[in-house]
Amino acid sequence: MKYSVITFGCRVNQADSLGFEEELRAAGAVDSPPDEADLVVVNTCSVTATADQGARQTIRRVARDNPSAKIVVTGCYATRRPDEIAALPNVVRVVKNDDKPRLVPLQLLTNVDAESADGRDGDGPCGAAIEPGVMGRTAYTLRVQTGCAEQCSYCIIPTTRGLPRSVAIERVLREVDRVVAAGFKEIALTGVHLGSFGRDLEPGSSLIDLLRAVDRGDDVLFRISSLEPMDCTPEIVDLVAQSGRFAPHFHLPLQHASNRVLAAMRRPYTIEYFAALVDDIRSRIPHASIGTDVIVGFPGERDDDVEALTSYLERSPLTHVHVFPYSDRPGTAASKLPSKVPGAAIRERGARVRDIARGLSTRFRASQVGTEHRALTLEDGSLAVTGNYLKVRIPPGRARNEWVAVRIGSDDPLTAEFV
Repeated sequence: MKYSVITFGCRVNQADSLGFEEELRAAGAVDSPPDEADLVVVNTCSVTATADQGARQTIRRVARDNPSAKIVVTGCYATRRPDEIAALPNVVRVVKNDDKPRLVPLQLLTNVDAESADGRDGDGPCGAAIEPGVMGRTAYTLRVQTGCAEQCSYCIIPTTRGLPRSVAIERVLREVDRVVAAGFKEIALTGVHLGSFGRDLEPGSSLIDLLRAVDRGDDVLFRISSLEPMDCTPEIVDLVAQSGRFAPHFHLPLQHASNRVLAAMRRPYTIEYFAALVDDIRSRIPHASIGTDVIVGFPGERDDDVEALTSYLERSPLTHVHVFPYSDRPGTAASKLPSKVPGAAIRERGARVRDIARGLSTRFRASQVGTEHRALTLEDGSLAVTGNYLKVRIPPGRARNEWVAVRIGSDDPLTAEFV
């Protein structure tokens, strides 16, 4: 059987899709382009209306280009609107997030049409991992947690992902050993609400417990995925600063720099808290990459709120900013709020913030010229990614998935030489 997996959205979805691919390949299926596949798995996102639209367009395109394909759809959009997805062409099954662990057994054991089959326990693939470079991957994304109990007023994800569930630390360690044995040198630890890791386990645990447990071996680098600001504790910052096994790379979603808007969003911190956290990271780890997400056009957002956001970003030590236009998600508290911001104003505000974001990234790249890093080679070996998330062109002659020591030579374009 020939298969294709198409993934939208977050690193958790990427990790889930990687698990599907490992199981399909282990069962003898062969990776192929969507227009040639017998089975196409579409793993959807639903964080915005644009994400929903992208999934629908992709499903229709696959059905048009490959009329014989059987399309199985999963992910957050499939969980939120299963009937809407089921009505799309060539969709033979809609698999909600909770049933993802049984997606591959269901399809393989029953020719893509069954209603039930024995599955696995859901904490990850079994057996040998795929090797680095297969399906274009050099780093391995490992999901250690899913679900979220936070009540951010704009977010539909707690509805589509359910309550927090963590993978036991012992099982995470076995997965790490399996992945490292397959040859991976970088592992991204991810979760829907990663900072809540372990709170649901018995006995209780925490993210710092997990990070300390994986802090072993010299040939693998761990990259901590998106971490809510209130969960980025001093102990975590200390570990990243001192260990050498964790990438100096933080992604801390701010969402807004107006305390009034943060309160309406139900975010449990202030801009003062966030600014102090980021300043502390910068002082402790001078070359760290520090990214964030912000939402523009939240209901009731005023000009002074936008000024608070742009003013903070311009003076902040942030290095990357992802800008999202507010998108109503039916079923969220924010969708019922008055004073919706007109679309034209949202677009104008988004463009303004993106200009600032480009300036921050340019400044960071320029600040790194002359600095030395350990980097992992990608693609054909002429590209490498540093721990602080700079993708730099390097001299040819290296294989993929090698550690190299580099010195940043120029920032535009980003290039490096071997040390």
